[in-house]
Amino acid sequence: MSLPPVSPSPLPAVAAPLGRWLLGAAVASLLLRLWIAATFPISGDEAFFYWWGVYPDWGYSDHPPMVGWLIALMRATLGDSIWSIRLPIVLLPLALGAALWWALKPASRERAAWAVLLFWLAPLNWINTLITTDTPLIFWSVLSVAALTRAEQRARLDRAAYGLYALSGVFLGCAFLSKYFSVVLGLTYLVYFSLYRRERLAGLGLLVVCALPGPAINIAYNLSHGWSNIMFNVYNRNEDASFEWRKPALYGVMMAYLITPAALWLAVKYRQALAAGARSQRLLACLVVVPLLFFALLSFKKVIGLHWVMSFYPFGFALLAFSLPVDKLKSCAKGLAVFAGLHVLVVAGLYLTTLETWRSAKIYPQIVRSVKTAEILQKASRPGTVLMGDSYTSASIYGFERRQYMPVFGPGKFHARQDDMLVDFSLYNGQTIRVITTDQPELQDFTPYFRQVSVSDFVQDGVPFYVVQGEGFDYPAYRQGVLGEAFRHFYNIPSWLPMTGCPFCERYCGQVRCPR
Repeated sequence: MSLPPVSPSPLPAVAAPLGRWLLGAAVASLLLRLWIAATFPISGDEAFFYWWGVYPDWGYSDHPPMVGWLIALMRATLGDSIWSIRLPIVLLPLALGAALWWALKPASRERAAWAVLLFWLAPLNWINTLITTDTPLIFWSVLSVAALTRAEQRARLDRAAYGLYALSGVFLGCAFLSKYFSVVLGLTYLVYFSLYRRERLAGLGLLVVCALPGPAINIAYNLSHGWSNIMFNVYNRNEDASFEWRKPALYGVMMAYLITPAALWLAVKYRQALAAGARSQRLLACLVVVPLLFFALLSFKKVIGLHWVMSFYPFGFALLAFSLPVDKLKSCAKGLAVFAGLHVLVVAGLYLTTLETWRSAKIYPQIVRSVKTAEILQKASRPGTVLMGDSYTSASIYGFERRQYMPVFGPGKFHARQDDMLVDFSLYNGQTIRVITTDQPELQDFTPYFRQVSVSDFVQDGVPFYVVQGEGFDYPAYRQGVLGEAFRHFYNIPSWLPMTGCPFCERYCGQVRCPR
């Protein structure tokens, strides 16, 4: 089995002190997350994903659709507010803790409780309240692992076991509809069954079959939308990827931070116990080792984002809980609590600051844009004009404040190309457009596309903002100059990929696949 009991628990249930630790960590961290979620300004990524929830679809420019569906659900049930769209990430640690407990308690109720506690004490579970594509990915991935773990605990391949394998596959399919990093979880399953559970390959086969609707939905969307997810994740975002020693070094530092100093020290000190635990808890070991190695190899070319590894994060603490001597788990929990407490103090300190405190910081303009969004829009808007941003971050934040989608003027970058799906610039032909920017605008970037261009500026809390007003928008010129550049850079779709549709191409050249 995947998770045989490591030793009989000396307690028939979770000890009272441990139960109090669990309750305290759950309640205190939940209250902090609720406070941050309700008061912290919306981030650029969140504002961008918000529009996915406003326009539900089977997919979006960068990623599969799950976070858009989730935001749409929250808007429909709890209203259109920051706290409502953030509620899933606020409640996520509690849901993951419940899934860990359900998965691990047959092996040892006491150690399962420690696994939940160690995970809940990780600092990120106290301060992370930003809704992203990783939120549903983490949720469905952990549910898939929990169902697989329960299936592996069954002595025979009976109906219940097959049902759990099927459920694990359904959850894996949902994870795929959240983000492509779910493929790493699938790879982990393949390694585990190939090395340790070949006699249960039938269970893996059922799991894969039940996961297939997720990729099928995504493939159908990509066929009709110019393979936007593939172009972003496989091609466009990796064009400049090259080896640098700093990248694997950064990955190592990041993982040391995520593991936390106390857990890392105890893992090194009791490495023999950790190795023994890995031998007895093979599924947990694979869920830790395979992703670690995958991202380590990837780090030689790419800077690994902290959020990339989060769908595997709980399993490291679970492996520790099932490996360390029981008397050392309390020491680990205390160390994690101190580390989390330091993060809470930092957050408290940040909330005691004012805008003036940050005036000399490099990110001060971005802070002002997020905190004073309404004032900026009031100064930049004019009746009878179309307001646009100069980047997806600013356009998304401004659009969220107005509750009106705001396009990006210019070619943009390889990510966040939702404009290609939603915006038909020909509808603005002849109109007056005002573009908000924090940088001194270069007029040559605007004059080819308007009859007349002028620049005005204003100051918001010490930060200069510029507004480029272009009268008589010339769509044919914009199509040739800006959209043509976007087509050349971001729509080099391989000829071997079949296509039934491409919204950008159909507007740009009137065909599903534009000639190059």
